Amino acid sequence: MDRIEKAFSRGREANRALFVAYLCACDPDEETSFEACKALIESGVDVLELGVPFSDPLADGVTNQLAAERALKAGATQDKVFRLVERLRAITEIPLVFYTYYNLIYSFGVDAYVKRAKAAGIDGLLTLDLPPEEAKDLQIACANEGVKTVFIVAPTTPRERIKLITEAATGFIYYVSREGVTGVRTDMAMGIDTAVSQIKEVTDLPVVVGFGISQLDQVRDVAALADGVVVGSALVNCIPDNQGDGAAICAALRKLMDTLTPGLTRD
Repeated sequence: MDRIEKAFSRGREANRALFVAYLCACDPDEETSFEACKALIESGVDVLELGVPFSDPLADGVTNQLAAERALKAGATQDKVFRLVERLRAITEIPLVFYTYYNLIYSFGVDAYVKRAKAAGIDGLLTLDLPPEEAKDLQIACANEGVKTVFIVAPTTPRERIKLITEAATGFIYYVSREGVTGVRTDMAMGIDTAVSQIKEVTDLPVVVGFGISQLDQVRDVAALADGVVVGSALVNCIPDNQGDGAAICAALRKLMDTLTPGLTRD
């Protein structure tokens, strides 16, 4: 099994959902980003999604837009992002997934990008603005290199389209529990149980749920339904809340992880 399959297999054996964490690569700078990611890994994150800084992150809310802006202002480049992945891969075997936009892949060259990502240690690509109908080139490149593809199902996705989306994925399915963009929410989205059931009717791939999850009770509710729980903006907020202080950022991330991870284990 590859790293993604192994991670979800371990979760099933332990009767727990996986903690899928998101941080923007090189936010607020390359070194602090590495330390922040390391803190999450040491705190028990099961899958790490790394946002690739982009000037037009259309699926992201203000929190993640500002994270990308901080990274770009600090000089983030494709090479630095790949270097960050290489450093993380040297210290961990958890799955590393790029959360990215297609222009970054296309402008680099699809085959070259996937080869570089694989060599750095990336296990999967979640390309937010790439529908499965347009994904053939990327799917072929990923299949050739053994990189998994991740696709999104949204609350507005017609039931008949879910099968098309799941057939394009090889890693896992990301169910976006809300319409709109990323961001912390205090209330839970409605209909997650129905949506996850509909997805699982047409695929054996794991299903993770994200967008807006930031509290223990939310983690517990989603963990009871899905194979993984995605937390992003709540973690990203630890960076500006601590004014770029690396030690304080890592301490805040560890504290938040300690608060949320008890909700992963199912009764």
